[in-house]
Amino acid sequence: MTEIGAEAWQPTPIRTDRLVLRGSEARDRAAFIELFASPEVGTYVGGARPRAELEGSVPEVPGRRPGFFVIDLDGAMIGMVTLDRRGPERKGHVRPEAGEVELGFMFLPEAWGHGYATEACAAALDWVADAAPDEPVVLCTQSANDRAKRLAAKLGFTEVERFEEFGAEQWFGVRTPVTSSG
Repeated sequence: MTEIGAEAWQPTPIRTDRLVLRGSEARDRAAFIELFASPEVGTYVGGARPRAELEGSVPEVPGRRPGFFVIDLDGAMIGMVTLDRRGPERKGHVRPEAGEVELGFMFLPEAWGHGYATEACAAALDWVADAAPDEPVVLCTQSANDRAKRLAAKLGFTEVERFEEFGAEQWFGVRTPVTSSG
């Protein structure tokens, strides 16, 4: 399967009331390192990575690929939203052929609690609804990640199943495409 929106990438930046969803730039590198080195961010994604390792491995322009949005607040990166195809080797699917669009997100701790994740993810979901209108979108997070599950519910995801992966129970949900009745 193709990457989501690959034919339309890099899209025009998406503007919300407070945020811009855009492609990655060299100026975002320090925020990427901060994001992946953060113990708070790493809690449900396998832990923080050592800053020295990140300094040596993060490219000059990190995250430059189809389906990847930097979340920009007033000119600075505060997080990221990803839209990727869920690999067939992974647990959790809603279609027999797999390859569903999967929403992912990570935000710097100082951006938590302001509604930015809801705003950014909703804008990304609107974008994917235009780019691939018949696609269900899935989301997977650790069952212990109550914040992510609350966000999933706000965005219209419903639980499909739970399973063990990466040494923890995972919550797997789907948001089905909205179809016109008229």
